[in-house]
Amino acid sequence: MDSARNSVPRLLRVTAALSWRVVAVAAALYVLGHVVGFLAPVVVPLAIALLLAALLAPAVSLLVRHRVPRGLAVTLVIIGGLAIFGGLLTFVVTTFVNGLPALRTQLSQSLETISNWLTNGPLHLSDAQLRKFLDGIVTAVAGSQNEITTGALNTALTIGELLAQMLLVIFSLIFLLYDGPGIWGFLMRGVPNGHRTRVDVAGRRGLAALVSYVRATVAVATVDAVGIGIGLFVLGVPLAFPLSALVFLGAFVPIVGAVVAGGVAVLIALVANGPLNALILLAVVIAVQQLEGHVLQPLLLGRAVKLHPLAVVLVISAGVVTAGITGALLAVPLLAVLNSGIRSLRSDADEHVKPEDVRTSEPEESGPDEPDLDTHKAP
Repeated sequence: MDSARNSVPRLLRVTAALSWRVVAVAAALYVLGHVVGFLAPVVVPLAIALLLAALLAPAVSLLVRHRVPRGLAVTLVIIGGLAIFGGLLTFVVTTFVNGLPALRTQLSQSLETISNWLTNGPLHLSDAQLRKFLDGIVTAVAGSQNEITTGALNTALTIGELLAQMLLVIFSLIFLLYDGPGIWGFLMRGVPNGHRTRVDVAGRRGLAALVSYVRATVAVATVDAVGIGIGLFVLGVPLAFPLSALVFLGAFVPIVGAVVAGGVAVLIALVANGPLNALILLAVVIAVQQLEGHVLQPLLLGRAVKLHPLAVVLVISAGVVTAGITGALLAVPLLAVLNSGIRSLRSDADEHVKPEDVRTSEPEESGPDEPDLDTHKAP
């Protein structure tokens, strides 16, 4: 038996041993992914509630330190957050509605200009050809009426599900803000006594990384809104304020949100100001998005959550591929929490740290005090 084993090269034995372990881990992750996907209507709202709790928890702690009862502090913070968010949405919708008559007039003029260019310009289309083209568009829309109706019904169902998930987010957020330490203490009871302190410290490090991530995301969204907003104001595009707010909100959905919000701004610039201003604004939007994708997100988010810029870019891409917008939204904070927690468990510097000494609202507390682990040269 030993001779048969010795006849197998050591490299092959090691490779085989690693391979079946990798296959076992991959199978476990595959099953876990299916379970999470099946429970997505519960998991995703809970994850969003955790992100919101990471953003709002410092405000609750500040009020509590000023001797405001915790229940009242949670109520004030949630109502204030909903008021700000609702007020922002109301401002965007109201300004859009008020500006629609002027946009409708401008759209008619723009369509007339385009029609004149098609008939009198280099294409020299006849009135009959232009009318045939427009009739084809009307026919195509009429032929798709069933699909449009089905899509509207599906959208209504989706809106109903979305409202239910929003209620679950708010319900979870209330309990996370009010009794977050109690919930964490309950979870810690499942950890063996000999490892409970280390796991507690690691969990607090992960929460600190989550707080840092949310703050950095707000900073990135602000830069997007200011950059594109300046372009809107300089070019004199109407509805500049609500469009800037729309860009700010869209930036919280990685990649897709900023693209959609910027596309809406470019379309309005095309209708209201003509092709030249639309092209200039498109260049501004692309420049801001390149700044976000290649500089702000890798460097700012990477520094906040102590991840290398390449890791941030790769995990966002992997999140988009595996779970779309939801995956892109949750991939980086999940990796940040895991990274900080695992580093804390492996670090000798955290071996004698007390859980109460870790301040989860401080960005520097998202990792153990080991400078060699935190330094990297940004490109």
